[in-house]
Amino acid sequence: MTKIKRALISVSDKTGLDTLARALQQLNVEILSTGGTSRFLKEQGLAVKDVSDFTGFAEMLDGRVKTLHPKIHGGLLALRQNADHQAQVKKHGLEYIDLVVVNLYPFEKTLNKPNVTKEEIIENIDIGGPAMLRSAAKNYQDVAVICDPLDYELIIKELKENDGEITLPLKEKLAGKVFTHTAGYDAIISNYFTLQPGQEVSLLPDTFLLKLTKVQSLRYGENPHQQAALYRQAGAHNRIDLVNLKQLHGKELSFNNLLDLEAAWNIVKDFGQEKVAAIVKHNNPCGVAKGDVLLEAYQRALACDPVSAYGGIVATSFTIDEETAREMSKLFLELTIAPAYTEEAIKVLKEKKNLRIIELPLPKLPVPDIDFKKISGGFLAQEKDILRNIANLKVVTKRDPTEAEMSALMFAWIVCKNVKSNAIVYATQDQTVGIGGGQTSRVDSSEIAVLKAQKHGLSTRGTVIASDAFFPFRDGVDAAAKAGVTAVIQPGGSVRDEEVIQACNENNIAMVFTNVRHFKH
Repeated sequence: MTKIKRALISVSDKTGLDTLARALQQLNVEILSTGGTSRFLKEQGLAVKDVSDFTGFAEMLDGRVKTLHPKIHGGLLALRQNADHQAQVKKHGLEYIDLVVVNLYPFEKTLNKPNVTKEEIIENIDIGGPAMLRSAAKNYQDVAVICDPLDYELIIKELKENDGEITLPLKEKLAGKVFTHTAGYDAIISNYFTLQPGQEVSLLPDTFLLKLTKVQSLRYGENPHQQAALYRQAGAHNRIDLVNLKQLHGKELSFNNLLDLEAAWNIVKDFGQEKVAAIVKHNNPCGVAKGDVLLEAYQRALACDPVSAYGGIVATSFTIDEETAREMSKLFLELTIAPAYTEEAIKVLKEKKNLRIIELPLPKLPVPDIDFKKISGGFLAQEKDILRNIANLKVVTKRDPTEAEMSALMFAWIVCKNVKSNAIVYATQDQTVGIGGGQTSRVDSSEIAVLKAQKHGLSTRGTVIASDAFFPFRDGVDAAAKAGVTAVIQPGGSVRDEEVIQACNENNIAMVFTNVRHFKH
């Protein structure tokens, strides 16, 4: 072990720094520092030597060059047990630095500031800090390095217990932490240059760098024998994300809860500024409905499949009020998620001890994003499907949809986008009537949707249907006609489109092609 005699401290985040510096001073450690950190420590009454006095070279270029000097990096990288290094240290008048305490310019925080300028972003790319961290970490056997204020307490304890020394296993652990830290920092900067809005670059670059920071451990994954955790992705511009949700009540969220929350929240988001309520179970909607007031929308959504809704999640674009909260409390629910709640609604919902109450605003506009899926040995990446409005609908039947049918078709189409393929949705203008999804045939999905509607006392007569992909045969339309459907929306593109269109014409069904598919696997 090497006794700590000299420490270099240069930090942006000064949390707990005064406590660490005082402990170092009590152990007679000389402290070198720069700029704002030096001023902060001196204001605490601590003895500090400016780096410029140590190197004999003043800071320059508006502080861009402070620690990039041989006296700094020679003092960090010299191997104490190497005779040749020892001779060079003596020849060049270098002095050893035994401890580095550095955290970096707040690039990510700056990136997320509203109305931030490109100049400010660039100036918050740290150069000297990562260089010092990497030099110290490379020579961890002789130099201890700290990049996380949460480690200060542990370091102080080690120094006191070991007469001013830090054990080698801890030094090695801290060095690994440094390389994780600098890799993540560079990933955020890389993504800023390659993925920032307006750049003529691929949304899917040749190399994709991610920094993921653990938010919390989860009790388990999809099943109790699987470990799981929630991570936050860094480097994105400031926006509303599910990982930043606010939990107002209830036990901890599970892995499955978060997956279902994502599915429910996506449905509500897809309706933009419309007033909707959605009930989700196992990543699929049980029911979705509109309403002038939340209670109306919730009751309509529930009516679609009240059996499946048991143990589900309610998502809404409304503020949840007391009246609706009381109605929701009649059903066992895992979660509610809404932009806001009235005080009275929270009191009512909190009567359910285990109900998780989640608050999260809705973004005003859809935000482009990357959807990752893990496969063995790698990842699949795709642009997230945020398309919700179809610009060029094409009526392909003899009969045009009525205004009411078109409204119902667009409602069904948005819901269908959020159902596992093969997806079929029966709906009116303001309510899903039957939902079938996740089947190996489109006809099976259609039959399931009709059976569910009948089971729960809803009629499919006069409804419309949406299909997430084309009908490969006319049998899907024939089944819909038997159920009383009056209009269909689907992507089109089958080699048998003409047969499908003919089936619609024979049954006086209006059909609209979107030329857009919404598979969801």
